[in-house]
Amino acid sequence: MAHLQAGLSPETLEKAKVELKENPDTLHQDIQEVRDMIITRPDIGFLRTEDAFILRFLRARKFNHFESFRLLAQYFEYRQQNLDMFKNLKATDPGIKQALKDGFPGVLTNLDRYGRKILILFAANWDQSRYTFVDILRSILLSLESMIEDPELQVNGFVLIIDWSNFTFKQASKLTPSMLRLAIEGLQDSFPARFGGIHFVNQPWYIHALYTVIRPFLKDKTRKRIFMHGNNLNSLHQLMHPEILPSELGGMMPPYDMGTWARTLLDHAYDEETEYCPESYSLSVKDLEKDLSPKTMKRSQSVVEPGVLKRTEKVKSEEENMQPLLSLD
Repeated sequence: MAHLQAGLSPETLEKAKVELKENPDTLHQDIQEVRDMIITRPDIGFLRTEDAFILRFLRARKFNHFESFRLLAQYFEYRQQNLDMFKNLKATDPGIKQALKDGFPGVLTNLDRYGRKILILFAANWDQSRYTFVDILRSILLSLESMIEDPELQVNGFVLIIDWSNFTFKQASKLTPSMLRLAIEGLQDSFPARFGGIHFVNQPWYIHALYTVIRPFLKDKTRKRIFMHGNNLNSLHQLMHPEILPSELGGMMPPYDMGTWARTLLDHAYDEETEYCPESYSLSVKDLEKDLSPKTMKRSQSVVEPGVLKRTEKVKSEEENMQPLLSLD
């Protein structure tokens, strides 16, 4: 089974052994034990069961066989339950292409000190007249599918930085609980990636309010890896060296070129003109945005906003001194 570890550097091989309990002598047995559980879920169509594919789920769950199988099952179940979202999941899909070209996601060339790939999102770039939140989610999932082919990233994982500078309340109103839950289910519960940290930078008060809405859907492990930096970039730099960050994040690299990752996925198709058609897949965005009806919005505001609105100035002040929730090991 040594060929399954062929893409790993000596340092990453050691990391896989120590952190993930990956043993080259038992890889075949580990993979087969997960594969043998497939019979217990006849309701799910497991479209891929080859060794290398199952291995990425074992790595994502530190070779716990049951948890690895549960993640594998949820991966395919999520796709079965959201079939329309995965139709034409290609970089050339008009909505995905527009999102990619606006940096959803951006992917830095340099890895962090733990060998993790850094994804960045500049939230204010979301042009809601050109593509939906679902398009953004689709582009992120497509990007992760591409990157997770790299065995080094299967072991080392990813870091996500979201810069909320100039993100308006109007834009935030499109981030409904049902949409956010769809994203959480797709990224936290149904994808074989190790996320070492999720960093919020320059977040306005209403992003704090949204976080209180989605917090119950987050696992404890996920919550512990979310860092609210506010305007305090020094706390970000304590965890992410500024030498590898773009200038927008107080780093020493040049401003981030939003087309960098899009060009990687699109290649020659990057400059081709495409016309966005919301009906290119039949997922009902209206269903996901039903939270936005005036009656529902009024009810949501009564739950989330009044207390927050009264403390707006206080929260803004607190943001400036916000420290990370926890430190990474």
